[in-house]
Amino acid sequence: MQTQFSEPDVTTGDLELEERHSLRRVAGLSTELTDITEVEYRQLRLERVVLVGVWTEGGVTDAENSLAELALLAETAGSQVLEGLIQRRGRPDPATFIGRGKVDELRDVVLSTGADTIICDGELSPSQLRNLEQKTKVKVVDRTALILDIFAQHAKSKEGKAQVELAQLQYLLPRLRGWGESLSRQSGGSGRGGGAGGGVGLRGPGETKLETDRRRINTRIAKLRREIKAMRTVRQTKRSRRTRNGVPAVAIAGYTNAGKSSLLNQLTQAGVLVEDALFATLDPTTRRAAAEDGRVYTLSDTVGFVRHLPHHIVEAFRSTLEEVAYADVVLHVVDGAHPDPEGQVSAVREVLLEVGAEKLPELLVINKTDAADEETLLRLKRTWPEAVFVSARSGSGIEELRKAIEANLPRPALELTVLLPYDRGDLVARIHRTGQVLTTRHAEDGTEFRVRVDEQLGAELSAFTL
Repeated sequence: MQTQFSEPDVTTGDLELEERHSLRRVAGLSTELTDITEVEYRQLRLERVVLVGVWTEGGVTDAENSLAELALLAETAGSQVLEGLIQRRGRPDPATFIGRGKVDELRDVVLSTGADTIICDGELSPSQLRNLEQKTKVKVVDRTALILDIFAQHAKSKEGKAQVELAQLQYLLPRLRGWGESLSRQSGGSGRGGGAGGGVGLRGPGETKLETDRRRINTRIAKLRREIKAMRTVRQTKRSRRTRNGVPAVAIAGYTNAGKSSLLNQLTQAGVLVEDALFATLDPTTRRAAAEDGRVYTLSDTVGFVRHLPHHIVEAFRSTLEEVAYADVVLHVVDGAHPDPEGQVSAVREVLLEVGAEKLPELLVINKTDAADEETLLRLKRTWPEAVFVSARSGSGIEELRKAIEANLPRPALELTVLLPYDRGDLVARIHRTGQVLTTRHAEDGTEFRVRVDEQLGAELSAFTL
C-alpha cells in the first residue's frame, strides 16, 4: 500500500547530481602561505585565479582554445577566473615557466585583480613552481594539479578514490617541501655522551618533517598500488566471464564533456549522472543492451580524456582505461559544438594509443548536433564521412547509431543449420543471447534454425545439426 510519505523514484544520476551541487566550494577563504606542510598546502581551496599559458607551437587559435579549456577546468574545480595571459616563446622558461618580464606583469595583474592563485597551462617542475610562488607571493598550481583536484572532487567508488589518491601522491612526491623554518630543522641526536649533540629534551627522530612526510607518502603509494591491483583482478574476472559467455563489449570513449554519459542513458536508460562539467564521470558504468536480432552486448561509459592528460592519471587509471583496450568496438564520442573537434579526436587517439586500444574497430559519433552550427557539421561530414551524427539530448540519430553499433559487433564464427526440439528452449535462448539467428522455420518435430554461433555453443549444437 502506498503511504503519503512515499518518495518519488529518483535515478542514481539525479541523486548524485544533487549531492554534488550541495557541496559547491565557498569563495572568500584565505590561502595565505603559513607554517604548514606541502600535503596540507596542496589541499587548500582554489578561489580567485589568474590563468597563464605559454604558446610554443601552432596558431594563436590553438593557444586561445587551450587557455579557454583551462578556464573551464578551473571553473569545474570551483574557482573564479579573473584574467588570462598568454606568452609566445620557443619553449617555457626553465626557471619560471614564463619570461622574467612576464613574471612582473603577472605580479601586477595578481595585485590589481586581488587573485590568490595562479594556474599555469602546463606541468611545472618543482623549481618553476617554487620560483613563481616566491616572485608572485601567491599560490601557484599547474594544469596537472588542477585536473587531479577535479578528479579528487568527483571520484565516488572505492577504486576511483584509490586511483585519484595514487595519482595525487605520485605528482606530489617530487614537489614535496615544508613551509617555514620549523619544518626544516632536525632535532635528532643520540643523546649519548656530553658533547654538543643531544641531551634531555633534544633527542629526536633525526629526521626532518619533510623526510617523515616523504616516507609516509611512499608507504601509502605502495599500499594503494596493492589495493588497485586487487581491484584490477576483480575487474578482469568480470571481463573474462563476459568473454566466456560470448558477450561482445562496446566501450564509450571520448573527450571530457562530449556527452558520453548522456549517450549511454539514451542507448540503455542507465540513469547515470549527467552534468555539463569536465570530468563529471570518473567511475565506469557498464550496462547491457540487446541488438535487434536478440544478441546481447555491454556498453561501458569511461573516464573522459583531455589534451595533455597527466601521465599520473593515465597510469593510476590504467585498470579502468583497460575497459577500452579489451572492448570489441570503441564508440568514440566527439563534441560537434566544440570550437576544435579535430583537436579533441587527436587527443583521444593519443590516449587510446597509450592504453593499447588504437587497433580496435572505432565508430566515430559526432554528438551535440542540436547545438552545432550547420557550417561546422558540413565540415565534419567532409572530414569524417563514415561518422554517425547524433544528439543525445534530443534523441535524433540514436536509432542510426544503434544500427551502426550492431553492424560493428563481432559476428560469431560458425554458421550452422540445426533442428532443435521444442523442449530445448534453453539452447534457443542461448542462440539468441550470444549468437545470431539468420533464418527460422517451424517443423513438426522442432524448429529449424540457420545460425551463427561461437565454437563453444557450436559444439553443444553439433548433435542437432542438419
